[in-house]
Amino acid sequence: MTTLIESEENKALRSAVAALGTRHGRHHDHRHLWSEAGELGYLGVNLPEAYGGGGGGITELSIVLEELGAAGAPLLMMIVSPAICGTVIARFGTEEQKRTWLPGLADGTRLMAFGITEPDAGSNSHRITTTARRDGTDWLLTGRKVFVSGVDIADATLIVGRTQDARTGRLKPCLFIVPRDAPGFGRRRIDMELDAQERQFELTLDDVRLPAGALVGDEDAGLLQLFAGLNPERIMTAAFAIGMGRYAVAKAVEYARDRTVWKAPIGAHQAIAHPLAQSHIELELARLMMQKAARLYDTGDDTGAGEAANMAKYAAGEACAKAVDQAVHTLGGNGLTREFGLASLVTAARVARIAPVSREMILNYVSHQTLGLPKSY
Repeated sequence: MTTLIESEENKALRSAVAALGTRHGRHHDHRHLWSEAGELGYLGVNLPEAYGGGGGGITELSIVLEELGAAGAPLLMMIVSPAICGTVIARFGTEEQKRTWLPGLADGTRLMAFGITEPDAGSNSHRITTTARRDGTDWLLTGRKVFVSGVDIADATLIVGRTQDARTGRLKPCLFIVPRDAPGFGRRRIDMELDAQERQFELTLDDVRLPAGALVGDEDAGLLQLFAGLNPERIMTAAFAIGMGRYAVAKAVEYARDRTVWKAPIGAHQAIAHPLAQSHIELELARLMMQKAARLYDTGDDTGAGEAANMAKYAAGEACAKAVDQAVHTLGGNGLTREFGLASLVTAARVARIAPVSREMILNYVSHQTLGLPKSY
């Protein structure tokens, strides 16, 4: 069961993070904010207390990211390092992996990237060609990844590869921790027009030799472990989009309240006011679905969380893109100036509809899994 009312603790968390984000602002020093958020315990609020975390869940972590975004200071790597990688290691990692990684992921002193997308596989995780094969007690990992965030600042990358099932001979997904300096592990920066602090990379893995301890979880668990990371990724992407949308609407509302034409603030005109009100409503609705998805995930309902997380990501991406577009339109020419800081959000908001999974793939998921309609592929 989910609740629509946040606990007093989570309200206090939301307020405290909002104050931190406001203090740093839109043109924040990225590393300084990351460091301070880690020191205050916000980055690892979802990780187990035994390993330096806050003992909360994705519910709390999504609050942190949303409020930082609403203040104009989102941290994209929160989606990757504590949410995906931290969650997977906390749920399925060995004791040694937990001791090695979780404290650093929790306080922000260590970072981990996540590599799943491939040039030819796109959104189809079943077509992943990065493979791992045994060589004695070691693993040899070979393949390519693309659009991997923050590899240059990460201590390691959690790579989704495939191993051969001894019983069926079929390939199944497995997760490996690949250190940034591993021989054969190469990266090339992708030249993006997206105005973001985090850079994107294409990775090559050329017989990267990894010890047995690099495998996270059971090599026979397959999709269960993979989606333990992908559901938080969708929830956190929704938080990222909702925060961005809230920031844009707040800027537009402020402008519409102050900007006066023909003796009245432009916000007094329904052609300006109604679209902003509509964007606010749509962002609030997306947040409700995000909260439902987070609560289901935190209570262990992976199946229910999968459906809700996809819906939340879809709703948030759509609401964010519309909110940013309307905010820029409200400001007119000023909306495209660097002074007001909205123009760069146009591209960023578009990403929320594409990554980490496109809106069309989410519609496929809902039509097949929820509605029971047949597949065309």
